Amino acid sequence: MSESIFEEINKFNTAYAACIDGDRLEAWPNFFTDHCLYKVTTVENYEAGRPAGLIYANSKGMLSDRISALREANIYESHRYRHLIGMPLIEDGQEVIACETAFFVSRIMRGGEISMFATGKYVDELVRTASGILIKKRVVVCDSISIDTLLAIPL
Repeated sequence: MSESIFEEINKFNTAYAACIDGDRLEAWPNFFTDHCLYKVTTVENYEAGRPAGLIYANSKGMLSDRISALREANIYESHRYRHLIGMPLIEDGQEVIACETAFFVSRIMRGGEISMFATGKYVDELVRTASGILIKKRVVVCDSISIDTLLAIPL
């Protein structure tokens, strides 16, 4: 594993989190390939190999639709996230880079209340493109078996 791949993935994950935390959600799908998988699930479902997810999208178009729905149709209490991203554990491959990265997300409500919202890991398949790294597959594995119903914004 070369250090440059490690640094590149760290920068990528930092930019990913900054996009979400900065409420630039319309740009979030640009971190993914056109044909991708984004799934949020619990550790229990992940370890049991259950395919269903709390959030499931299998294309960049579905990710964009999700953001449009958040902005235009869904009604939820206004809030923001702040991500803390761990160091990636990388298995460098020829075509696909397999990677696991721990995360911690706090939720900041409009009134100022701050709470621990989610912890877990990203289980990724990343690909190199002419424009840099993109996510082919990101399974967000939340440590808790109970997920807050206010999961609206992507993790």
